[in-house]
Amino acid sequence: MDIQVQSFTVTNLRRRPVVVETGGFVAGLSPDTDNPYLNYATPLPGSEPTEQDVAALIGIFRERGLLPRVEFAPQAAPSVAPALRAAGFAIEAVHEYLLCTPHTLTIPQPDDALRVETPTTDEEYAALDAALAEAFGGAFVASAQGAARLRRTQQRGGAVRFVRHPQGGCAGGASCSPPAEDTAELSGVGTRPAHRGRGIATAVTAALTGAMFARGAGSVWLEYSGEGSRRVYERAGYRPQGTRLYLSLPPAQQL
Repeated sequence: MDIQVQSFTVTNLRRRPVVVETGGFVAGLSPDTDNPYLNYATPLPGSEPTEQDVAALIGIFRERGLLPRVEFAPQAAPSVAPALRAAGFAIEAVHEYLLCTPHTLTIPQPDDALRVETPTTDEEYAALDAALAEAFGGAFVASAQGAARLRRTQQRGGAVRFVRHPQGGCAGGASCSPPAEDTAELSGVGTRPAHRGRGIATAVTAALTGAMFARGAGSVWLEYSGEGSRRVYERAGYRPQGTRLYLSLPPAQQL
């Protein structure tokens, strides 16, 4: 599964507005933001980068004023992490990823108070972007660009879902990438703090996962941030599958 997830990551990055490929790496860049989580590179499965390859990769980010970052499944390209570490890259995080298949998907019991919907208007996309910004504690700021990215995900074959607050507005939601390599990535599951504990994240996760299976994906994967969120995803049928590694080059090392 690591190679499949890594192949998906390559294909998904090639969908970005700006794509640069060099020395066995694919860099997917978003020119409307310097957010490091939207500007990063990944290696092709099995890549064995040289010192020159890594230097060229660093140059792609430096010339744009971006932090050099790489995300990947390390077992799919074992030579990459040592090459990056030798160039000064530091490990940001190691995340376990979970996988769901049509056989493990669990749909929660219907709750009339939790209406999982697909945004259709600019106002709904903006409300979801604002809800996610609040849910993630200010890790990013709600913006017109963020709402537009959510809309593009839906328009390009992915899926976006949200739960409407009974008194109006958006209580939480998430998005899932368009499928590639027979899998898809579910990300950005967030619930406004005032609405947590009601099953919103589980309902949205199950709805998005089911939507991808209806489109023919053989699996959906995601990463989680803590044991609490892991339990949410396990209730929807997700199971541990592998790890992904995040590395970046500290500013002092950008020579």
